[in-house]
Amino acid sequence: MSFHPHMEYAPARFHKSERVLADDGETFAYTPERQQAFDEVVTRYPADRRKSAVLFALYLVQQQQGYVSGASMRFVASQIGCSTADVEDVATYYTMFYRHPVGTYVLNVCRTLSCALLGAERVVEQISAALGIKPGETDPSGMFTLIEVECLGACDRAPVVMVNDDWHERLAPEQVPAFLDGLRTRGAAALTGCHLHVEEK
Repeated sequence: MSFHPHMEYAPARFHKSERVLADDGETFAYTPERQQAFDEVVTRYPADRRKSAVLFALYLVQQQQGYVSGASMRFVASQIGCSTADVEDVATYYTMFYRHPVGTYVLNVCRTLSCALLGAERVVEQISAALGIKPGETDPSGMFTLIEVECLGACDRAPVVMVNDDWHERLAPEQVPAFLDGLRTRGAAALTGCHLHVEEK
């Protein structure tokens, strides 16, 4: 089991915060393997800099359950010794962290300048029409979640869609149906790691 996070995500625009300070009765704990990974990493930080481990701690949470819940943020806060609000600030700032359960495939469509100029909006429209969902929603099958994100750092290969940790570059709107069909026929294991798929035009 790998615990090396892919952090090639850009900070999102600010979102309205969802308060998680109240205890809703839910609980969370790392698996023994992830607890060991956290314990190993957090020791690298001075005692007064432990909050710097929040990103890695949240990465482990999402790796374990697929999204970051209120219970998991309270757990991370207790592990690091900071406030839940500090953890929430990080979890709600970055698009890499999902605050609700998501589909098997999370389609992160870049919408900033280069991708926007080269058809990202039409890519989103095609995906929305094919799946019957809007950005921020998951399709009824639970397979796809569509999210619009800020720059993914591949401006020279726009428009770019990140599926989980996998880049799909130069995706033209007319390619969307075949693109989705291809994902439907692939196992989730095929989308581990960071791979570049370049469609030359």
